[in-house]
Amino acid sequence: MSLTKTSTSTFSKPVPLYPPYLDLCDFDLEDYPQLDKIFSANEPWWLEQFNWGKIFLTYIGRNKSNHTYDRFRNDVERFILWSFIEKKKPIDQLRKTDLLEYADFCWQPPVTWIGTSNQERFKLSNGYSTANELWFPFKMQAPKSQKSQYVIDKKKYRPSQQTLSSMFTALIVFYNYLMAEDFCIGNPAAIAKKDCRHFIIDSQVKEIKRLTASQWQYVLDTAVEMADEDPIFERNLFVIASLKTLFLRISELSERPNWSPTMGHFWQDEDENWWLKIFGKSRKIRDITVPVDYLHFLERYRAYRGLLGLPIRNENTVLVEKIRGQGGMTSRHLRRLVQSVFDLAYENMRRVEGETRAMKLKEASAHWLRHTGASMEIERGRPLKDISEDLGHASMATTDTVYVQSENKKRAESGKRRKVD
Repeated sequence: MSLTKTSTSTFSKPVPLYPPYLDLCDFDLEDYPQLDKIFSANEPWWLEQFNWGKIFLTYIGRNKSNHTYDRFRNDVERFILWSFIEKKKPIDQLRKTDLLEYADFCWQPPVTWIGTSNQERFKLSNGYSTANELWFPFKMQAPKSQKSQYVIDKKKYRPSQQTLSSMFTALIVFYNYLMAEDFCIGNPAAIAKKDCRHFIIDSQVKEIKRLTASQWQYVLDTAVEMADEDPIFERNLFVIASLKTLFLRISELSERPNWSPTMGHFWQDEDENWWLKIFGKSRKIRDITVPVDYLHFLERYRAYRGLLGLPIRNENTVLVEKIRGQGGMTSRHLRRLVQSVFDLAYENMRRVEGETRAMKLKEASAHWLRHTGASMEIERGRPLKDISEDLGHASMATTDTVYVQSENKKRAESGKRRKVD
């Protein structure tokens, strides 16, 4: 990387600062000479505040999930890069007006900061880390359903309200940590959030990202057909059935540093009811109910793997195994399994019922299966309290807000009876 000489040397373009959490503790600038060179050519506070970010992210990674670590890393890394490259000012000297300026920057970043695909941050070369030139702090991707014909104009990038809120949340937590460690004396992010001009008060009716009953049937039928034709797809069928029927997040099926899902996490109580022990968000373990209809898919998947009958307590067999290597699958690998079923189900439904009815299958992600399963159970009249506990929500109010929206349903029903004359 070339260094541009001004009053001090700066980045010629933004580069990644922090690796995945598993590599963070052993991450040393000696292993990343590209960044070490940049720091040595600039003000001493650059290296100091890089280390502040590293200490904070180590704390987040140790106490939160991988997903939370990745989210905080994105926001903290982007903020520190902005302070280095654009603001040229230490973050402990930033005030409310500076944070509002940063919000403006995030609302419309330079096109040189925007990428159009997911990319790894680093490449390994001769044992050393180098920045991946295709990585950028911001990402603008085509909608899943329009990737083939969508032309990306980076100048039209705008973050969603959720992304903007998430950015402020991350920076508020970051500054609170720095204050607790006596690195900073105030939290300008907390003050600036209230005055950010890009926030919009949103009172719209929220649409749940879920599949219709018909779309779900195509997904299930497609997964069954794939597995019937080639047993290697039994795993895809099992993952699809588990996510939808048990209301699971993709991470709850995945292998993680502090949790490995096993067959032994299925268990029976004294009344012969089946349960599944899950390690979920906020490092909470919960037991979720397992319906009788689901057991057929569990037995089918176990038979494919040479396991007899249903699981026994404390069975150490990996729940969703890798085809190659040992251990369970990561969230990324599991998403690929789901996506392969969605893609074929979309083609099947499009041929029979047309593009419009099938379109959601092109937009859907693995998390839609959790929403689909919970929404269908609510429609069937299962008690909200039971569904809320299986979902792992802290309160029924969350479930009602996300899935039921009782007041909006009443409002829509009464609205239908309005008259024109």
